Amino acid sequence: VQLQASGGGLVQAGGSLRLSCAVSGNISSPNVMGWYHQAPGKERESVVLMFDDGTKAYGDSVKARFTISRDNAKRTVDLQMSSLKPEDTGVYYCIARDLKTTGLYWGQGTQVTVSS
Repeated sequence: VQLQASGGGLVQAGGSLRLSCAVSGNISSPNVMGWYHQAPGKERESVVLMFDDGTKAYGDSVKARFTISRDNAKRTVDLQMSSLKPEDTGVYYCIARDLKTTGLYWGQGTQVTVSS
């Protein structure tokens, strides 16, 4: 299973960015896909996860600002980020976890920089 993320970049505070991730390879159902964020000098942490039944779990810091969506047929997961803050700066990683096999897969990361 491979994940390819795209869509990062430089944006001013208050702006928006959309990240996309495409999954190739076999991943069974049930599964969960989502995004992690690693700020400079900090540990990687969960931003939002979405199960293939539609259940979502947002981190407190991004609720009402970020929206996750996924297309199970296309095996893509997107993250619409709005009202971006400088503390949102960092590398964003998409993940996919096969809940049947417990396999956990990471994308290569995409850099998001929010200037103040």
